[in-house]
Amino acid sequence: MERVELQSRSIKATAYDPARALLEVEFHSGVIYRYGGVPARVYQEFLAAESHGRYFNENIRNRYLTVKIGRGRGKS
Repeated sequence: MERVELQSRSIKATAYDPARALLEVEFHSGVIYRYGGVPARVYQEFLAAESHGRYFNENIRNRYLTVKIGRGRGKS
């Protein structure tokens, strides 16, 4: 999955696999979470949102099966 850098205070980057409906979200803390069963529409809305953090909290967090997959590069 190709990462897309976001302009967000809390979220560093995201990636999406439409074939498997998997969304990955990397936070500035370095933690990466994978969310399963996320529709492509939700990913597109997430990318287009005025506030990525707010969209994430209202439409993704606690709504999809979530797995912590590790730590990224951390703060940069």
